[in-house]
Amino acid sequence: MSNLPLNSLAYALLQAARVTTAVFAGQSLADGLLARVDSQARPAVQDLVYNSLRRYGWGDFLLGRLLAKPLDAEEVRALLLLALYRLEARPEVAHTLVDQAVVAAGELVNGRFKGLVNGVLRNYLRRRDELLALAAADEVATHWHPDWWIGAVRRAWPDDWQAVLAAGNTPPPMALRVNRRLLTPEDYSIRLADAGIAAHLDGGAVLLDKPVPVDRLPGFAEGLVSVQDPGAQRAAVLLAPAPGSRVLDACAAPGGKTAHLLENAELDLLALDLKPARCRRVEENLARLGLAARVQAADCAQPAKWWDGRPFDAILADVPCTASGVVRRNPDAKWLRREADIASFAAAQARIVDALWPLLRAGGKLLYATCSIFPEENVGQMRRFVARHADARPVCEEQLLPTADHDGFFYCLLEKGD
Repeated sequence: MSNLPLNSLAYALLQAARVTTAVFAGQSLADGLLARVDSQARPAVQDLVYNSLRRYGWGDFLLGRLLAKPLDAEEVRALLLLALYRLEARPEVAHTLVDQAVVAAGELVNGRFKGLVNGVLRNYLRRRDELLALAAADEVATHWHPDWWIGAVRRAWPDDWQAVLAAGNTPPPMALRVNRRLLTPEDYSIRLADAGIAAHLDGGAVLLDKPVPVDRLPGFAEGLVSVQDPGAQRAAVLLAPAPGSRVLDACAAPGGKTAHLLENAELDLLALDLKPARCRRVEENLARLGLAARVQAADCAQPAKWWDGRPFDAILADVPCTASGVVRRNPDAKWLRREADIASFAAAQARIVDALWPLLRAGGKLLYATCSIFPEENVGQMRRFVARHADARPVCEEQLLPTADHDGFFYCLLEKGD
């Protein structure tokens, strides 16, 4: 609890420090950490949390030169990282920021670190040019990713690694998928213009020049449009099941790709996800869009527990992965992922696609998808799969690296022989 005003920067810093500390302790932002923050302060807290987490290594590098010894108070360390980000983002209000950070520190550990927070931040302002020059010579502090991650990207993409890392540090674009059952992207662009929202078309997607709350989007509640990255929209385009097909979306939550498939054609679609709460999100998304599918909580890697024995014409296997291609949307991944996770995810992915392959009819197609940029989960995974399954024929393969307009994704479309 806190008696700080909800609209104060001190309150936002305090709550952001608590959320960030939870991430340091191993919790994911996807677990609803921000939902615990008062709705009035949530936008400011989210900005602080996301942008400070994006700067992996940068703040720690600076603190290593500003502190005489490591802090044993994680919430205070988090507060300092947040304050350092804010000082760079809003240097014109440095005095106010330092004052409010000290006020927030008064709410932590019985206020024992108020003096330290004040001294560290003022020392940073005095030594800023010197410290930033030192940080620019450090690879982790420069690229804002763990050293193992930097090495993995450099090995995988020797010509593009710096651009890939830079894309992972930027706020993501806000892109829309238009429900083509109801109108065209061109028609929706006109509605956006009428609402004073600047946007442009990128293939079949609509990209906003600046993000807006979804309740400002014309017809969002009525199902005219959904928020979905252009890279993610490739899934339904590549799988493209024919009308009337029996389709399985094996890892469906939150339901964006499920909905896109149904917007493109009438299908007999089964959407699976492991957890009931995630299945409810799929159902909510489909309900808003006026679409219908069977949604079931089940482990797609154990079909004996849910499959009725009828083969599918098409399967979407959007498998769990490191999410290394969407790290700008999930900056906590930089803090939570470990190098060993790549092999762990690759093993789980192999179990899933091996379990799903027998469920596909001869002549049917399976689309393997990840939001990863690591080849072990993508090209390497598919090479190993094809080597295990003589009846699997790759039809096409796409690796999208993150750019200003879309996130990073991998797709491999497989056709099953007789």
